[in-house]
Amino acid sequence: MVPTEPNFTIGIEEEYLLVDSSSMALAEAPEALMDACRSQLQEQVSPEYLNCQIEVGTKVCQTIGEAREDLKRLRACVAREAGKFGLVPIAASCHPFSDWREQTRTDKDRYNNLSADLAGVVNRMLICGMHVHVGIDPPDRRIDLMNQLSYFLPHLLALSCSSPFWQGHDTGLDSYRLTVFDNLPRTGLPPRMSSFGEFERSVQVLVDLGAIEDASKIWWDLRPSSKFPTIESRICDVQPRLEDALTLAALTQCLARMLWRLSVINQRWRIYEKFLISENRWRAQRYGVREGLIDFGLGEIVPFETLIGEMLEIIAEDAVHFSSAHEVSRARDIAAGGTSADRQRRVFAAALESGKDRDDALAAVVQHLIEEYHEDL
Repeated sequence: MVPTEPNFTIGIEEEYLLVDSSSMALAEAPEALMDACRSQLQEQVSPEYLNCQIEVGTKVCQTIGEAREDLKRLRACVAREAGKFGLVPIAASCHPFSDWREQTRTDKDRYNNLSADLAGVVNRMLICGMHVHVGIDPPDRRIDLMNQLSYFLPHLLALSCSSPFWQGHDTGLDSYRLTVFDNLPRTGLPPRMSSFGEFERSVQVLVDLGAIEDASKIWWDLRPSSKFPTIESRICDVQPRLEDALTLAALTQCLARMLWRLSVINQRWRIYEKFLISENRWRAQRYGVREGLIDFGLGEIVPFETLIGEMLEIIAEDAVHFSSAHEVSRARDIAAGGTSADRQRRVFAAALESGKDRDDALAAVVQHLIEEYHEDL
């Protein structure tokens, strides 16, 4: 008997930075801005750790087309309301030049407790991410698919890189955000678990000790959600372009279903040691799509465009099932043309070549990010 297919619903959460439309520097969100957004979006919008951030989340969506319309509505609302205060959002994981030391913390119990618990480590968290939820039941299947899906996290990260600059300097990394985030406890690749029960027991050990309140303080790159019957991919940088965000979400959804299809015929993706997957995670963080990742089956580094071509082949059936063939196929364009990190560097270099000084060149990068945020609205 064929097992009941999970619904594979999707939800997308994004964090944005708010910048002053004149200076291009980070600016605090006035309470009136948050109130205006809440009045239109209700629980789909919330403040983030720093006052210069704002977070949105789509409804539970059945298709990527449905997710597109909801995410477009969320992005448009934030941009429209921010504009009334001389602010504009950007969807990049690090601001190119603003200093984390100059930002203020949102005054909420959750964030005050985080600051007290994590001290100086959390104060540097001037970063934004993108989270993709995929609906999967029963709970043990979530764990089984999570164990296998971890292999593809570096591939998703490589496609998503949008944080090459930090405090006015090119870090040499395509995702500097991950460097900052990895300083927190309970981050990084998830451990291999045998069941949902094992996950719950492990979390409960820390809860009983008073180290954490609940599973929401587990910040792995991929985790069972603490709120929803989903697995939640947290590996990706946030995307300046709406369509790139949808490509990453569609890939995540299709990969999850592909792995479920294997289980139906008593097959599974080979699970490699976390140590090895971490090497690909580093390569993605460092180089984005430029230098390729390790194919552990072949035992060699394979160009990223080749890897994406192979990925699209194995999820072709799933892309048809979800009517997302167009969205996932755009991964080829990202692999060939570069990520946001590549585009930001090109804008910076072109500004310097045109005679602008370093500060103006960095401001040009922010202007570029603003334009990409509004590209598909």
